[in-house]
Amino acid sequence: MIFQRAARREFTHSAAGIFVALFAILLTTQLIRLLGDAAQGSIAPEAVVALLGFSALNYIAALLSLSSFIAILLALSRSYRDSEMVVWFSSGLSLAAWIRPVLVFTLPLVFAIALLSLFVAPWANSQSAEYRNSLNTRKDSGMVSPGAFQESASGDRVVFVEAVADDESYVRNVFVQSVQNQRLGVTMATKGYQEIAENGDRFIVLVNGRRYEIEPGSPEFRILEFARYAIRLETKEARGIERTSKNTPTLELIQKDLPVYRAELMWRLSVPLSAIVLALLAIPLSFVNPRAGRSANMLLALLTYFVYHNLLTISQAWVASGRISFTLGVLATHLFMLCLLPLLFYRRIAILSFTRFLR
Repeated sequence: MIFQRAARREFTHSAAGIFVALFAILLTTQLIRLLGDAAQGSIAPEAVVALLGFSALNYIAALLSLSSFIAILLALSRSYRDSEMVVWFSSGLSLAAWIRPVLVFTLPLVFAIALLSLFVAPWANSQSAEYRNSLNTRKDSGMVSPGAFQESASGDRVVFVEAVADDESYVRNVFVQSVQNQRLGVTMATKGYQEIAENGDRFIVLVNGRRYEIEPGSPEFRILEFARYAIRLETKEARGIERTSKNTPTLELIQKDLPVYRAELMWRLSVPLSAIVLALLAIPLSFVNPRAGRSANMLLALLTYFVYHNLLTISQAWVASGRISFTLGVLATHLFMLCLLPLLFYRRIAILSFTRFLR
């Protein structure tokens, strides 16, 4: 029991260090990507931190699974190198006896991974989409910067103002180009301001101006002069966020029978299941011969992880395309890797038995 407690404590310390390192790499890469989007104007600079947080929540489950796999692998490999496994086997215990302490360490992490994969990650994706929409809405409804052309989030309107009043209550010399009912409209006015109706709809109100309407492909056009002209802001807030399989809550995902939603549900269930299988695979893959190279087992373990991950990705794509059923997609890859587990244990135990025989 002392040996097992020490092993679980080493698993925990290694997993914590590995998770911190992987999480720092993740934050750095995501921050670089978001800063690039902010520099290109795709997102507002003040949204970088919030979107970084939502993105991090989306990847924590996968990082925990990988961290536990590497932690078990490193801890058991160190035991082989330091000949602690000799004590373990001399006590009459086999390699399979490591299954219990590994599962005791992994199961709480699997529970956390399941919560993150099934509930937290979809919520983070939904909040990220909603936050992006709110920024686009604020961009649409806010006053534009003087001397700059600003395109709406929907791409069907361009606004230009020459100057803004000192109290920001109105703008002067407004130019608006919009497309409505397949007609191109160009509106110019000497003054404009924003107005909010009783139902909450936002309008740009132009005063003392002229509007030109042209139908593409036709020589006809219209010229309208007005004293007051209101343009309703078609913001994304009224339409709500775009619902996709990734930001759909799991309880709603279960009720949808479309292949794309079935594939997403398959992936969310596969993340905690793969964490258990990877933890068990780390036991036989951790073998190190102290007299030989120390990196061969790590290369084999990483190859196993990438093959496992790619098989899950392929299964998800096949479920989304309807080539295989949801049940087969969920079970096939995990059962295949579980079938490899007794073979790896048998191979390792057979080698150890043969080594003892030679002695």
